[in-house]
Amino acid sequence: MAEIKPLEPTELYQHCDPEQFGFETTAGLEAIKQVVGQPRAVEAMQFGMGIGQEGYNIFALGPPGTGKRSVIRQFFERRAESEPVPDDWCYVNNFEESHKPRAIRLPAGKGGDFRDDMENLVEELHTALSSAFESEEYQTRRQAIQEEFQEQQAQAFEEIQKQAQGENVALIRTPVGFAAAPVRDGEVLSPEEIQNIPEEEQERLREKVSELQEQLRKALRQMPSQQREMQERMKELDRGVASFAISGLIDELRQEYSDFSQIVEYLDAVQKDIVDHAKQLLSSEEEQSGLAAMLQGGTQRRAMASQALLRRYRVNVLVDHGDSQGAPVVYEDHPTYQNLVGRVEHRAQFGALLTDFNLIKPGALHRANGGYLILDARKVLTQPYAWDGLKRVLEAREIRIESIGQMLSLISTISLEPEAIPLRVKVALFGDRLLYYLLWQLDPDFAELFKVEVDFEEQMDRDGENQQLYARLISTLANREELRSLDRGAVARVIERSARMVGDAEKLSIRMRGITDLLHEANYWAGESGNDVITATDVQRAIDAQIYRADRLRERMQEAILRETVLIDTMGSEIGQVNGLSVISLGNFMFGRPSRITARVRMGKGEVVDIEREVELGGPIHSKGVLILSGFLGARYAEKRPLSLSASLVFEQSYAGVEGDSASSAELYALLSAIAEVPIKQSLAVTGSVNQRGQVQAIGGVNEKIEGFFDICKARGLTGEQGVLIPASNVKHLMLRRDVVQAVEGGQFYVYPVETVDQGIELLTDLPAGERDEEGNYPQGSINERVEKRLTELAEERARFASQFESGEESGS
Repeated sequence: MAEIKPLEPTELYQHCDPEQFGFETTAGLEAIKQVVGQPRAVEAMQFGMGIGQEGYNIFALGPPGTGKRSVIRQFFERRAESEPVPDDWCYVNNFEESHKPRAIRLPAGKGGDFRDDMENLVEELHTALSSAFESEEYQTRRQAIQEEFQEQQAQAFEEIQKQAQGENVALIRTPVGFAAAPVRDGEVLSPEEIQNIPEEEQERLREKVSELQEQLRKALRQMPSQQREMQERMKELDRGVASFAISGLIDELRQEYSDFSQIVEYLDAVQKDIVDHAKQLLSSEEEQSGLAAMLQGGTQRRAMASQALLRRYRVNVLVDHGDSQGAPVVYEDHPTYQNLVGRVEHRAQFGALLTDFNLIKPGALHRANGGYLILDARKVLTQPYAWDGLKRVLEAREIRIESIGQMLSLISTISLEPEAIPLRVKVALFGDRLLYYLLWQLDPDFAELFKVEVDFEEQMDRDGENQQLYARLISTLANREELRSLDRGAVARVIERSARMVGDAEKLSIRMRGITDLLHEANYWAGESGNDVITATDVQRAIDAQIYRADRLRERMQEAILRETVLIDTMGSEIGQVNGLSVISLGNFMFGRPSRITARVRMGKGEVVDIEREVELGGPIHSKGVLILSGFLGARYAEKRPLSLSASLVFEQSYAGVEGDSASSAELYALLSAIAEVPIKQSLAVTGSVNQRGQVQAIGGVNEKIEGFFDICKARGLTGEQGVLIPASNVKHLMLRRDVVQAVEGGQFYVYPVETVDQGIELLTDLPAGERDEEGNYPQGSINERVEKRLTELAEERARFASQFESGEESGS
């Protein structure tokens, strides 16, 4: 087998040459306008905006920091500029059913004009009505009606009075009304005098008095109907006068809005309502003039009632596009149910909550109607009923304002039911990929409403052309954030850091949040150093400061190893023991941590026991990796005989869960060492997963894992024998720290790329792995020969044990 050579320093870090850039600083670079590194997402956005069928709303998915929201806004705003401004929407009073306000659609800017015109109408009502009702003609006609009524009453009483006089009876006004009594010579007879009158005369007088009293009662009974007739005539007079007073004002508005049938119809209703309530409006206006001097509740209540009456004629402009240019693009940062579909507010008055159509407030869907709406999917889903409300609106294609209590039928009190407004909007949600796939799987409505999938990449190829493009992107970000310009050395260092952020020397990160943060911090350190431009030193200082702020736990773990609280050997050799490498992620910071992995073997039934799994500390992927080891051992060493060992594997001093299969190759090395009884060099650490064929496969976090073991070796003193075994397929991902690269350059540390388990075991033991000859035998003294020999011995020993057990049973029987 060919000797495995350690990687060269140039393979450990892909340097970005500043000389490839034709600028000194980014100050003169042209700003980049296109979306960088997102061809799939760009094409999907263009499709999503172009297609007009229902249900083709957009869901932008990808990790945080890839610029989903900014890209969506950029595309929407660019398209919205060329689209027409949508109409205004107003709510007005429904005079027939006040709890169902009417919605009126008007061209952009016309809603505000209509509102102002109605405000002017309300202001002019007092003058017009006052003039009409204070006019001499009105007073004369009103007085005439009153006098006619009084004349009718007087005439009725006069006729009764004449009749009474002819019968020697007088009508007398008493505290309780009118009464009839006999008279003589103009004087009312006393009871004694009446007794002295002959009986026949008394009877006649009693009959006449009774007749007159009956006539009087009839006259009095007719008075209420006459009073109502008079009041009705008064009202008719008031309506006629009011109609004449305001007809000119209303006719002007009718003429101005003659092209809008809804407004003409509404103005007819307004005129009728004003005519019906003219005197209340006039009296309330007079009370309002003294509002500042009011002290007691009765007057205040009447004034507030008058205000409510006048509010009936106002216009609530829900959406006003008078100053808009193009279609609206709305981002709702707090997408509660009411912030999306609107709400009806209430005002407190004398201990009660009152509302009317003037208190209807728009939601984000109203503001975005006719344009585009951008929402954070996670925020929508975490707000009660917001997701259901959004789906219902999109399915119905109309916005119906309801309180949550009404929607859930939890309240039965009377509230407003505003007329629904037709909806035409393109909605774009953005969120994590997991959220998108969960919605697709669990919500049957989602696939019908959000048919356009805009999948954002988080990395792009790192080649010469893209590095030049990335330099312009860095310049654009710096200008947008009003930061100092970067010299080309700083740009090169940012590009290198970008590759490290994605863990791939051949890729660049397009998660712009991290790059923008780095530029901000580098700009700060440039200011601290007094630099006019950001240099590579400033960028490096920002990187170091980011790491230092986050690496407290890493330092504590390394300290525990250096103080030998956690046992990790970096020198010597041990049987069945290997240094495995794992990675820990804390927030935005990842670091590598070496772990001691040990294996113990004995005769058994072919089981490889994962102690982590047995105690439920091992995750499913880790358990899968351990089970693969059994397949490898059986296929390679026990094709013709049973695998007769029992082995146990464990991460020593591990007190938390273990997940992932990146330690499966290290576990296999420890197992082979324990079976063959060959020591493994503790100066080397191992990472990489393994398959049943013995091939070493790529893993994640390779840079952090190498650096984690290097830091321990460096702290104890580099011996020139230490290093790390990594999968050969991970070489393209290497972007190691400079101190690691320098140690490799000085021959103090090594990184070995391995493709198979045989290559790895040779490096760890300094013994050949061995390959089978034509007869199927491994070379004498090779690792594979020793493993196979030991497994054969265990199988034979188990067979002898089994035969002895069976013979013992027979003799016993």
